Amino acid sequence: MLAAENGEQALRLSAQHEGPIHLLLTDVVMPRMNGRELAERCRTSRRDLRVLYMSGYTGNAMVHNELSETSDDRILEKPFSYDDLLRAVRVTLSSRPRE
Repeated sequence: MLAAENGEQALRLSAQHEGPIHLLLTDVVMPRMNGRELAERCRTSRRDLRVLYMSGYTGNAMVHNELSETSDDRILEKPFSYDDLLRAVRVTLSSRPRE
């Protein structure tokens, strides 16, 4: 598992990590770089990366519009339980990779 405090650090970790990264779990709303931008930038070198977003703003239409172009990505609404997280990770990892 790789853990980062912000989008910039996540990009550095992704670039330095030689092995596969199967899943990116990121918040939708973050300072300086939102989760969608982070995912797209990571996918420039990791095309098969699956993404699970988490957000406390999922009722907000802007969040859904922001993610609508990446329908294979998932979003998990906060607050969530450990079981909810495990279920969302399982579903996201079992989805077909982007083409």
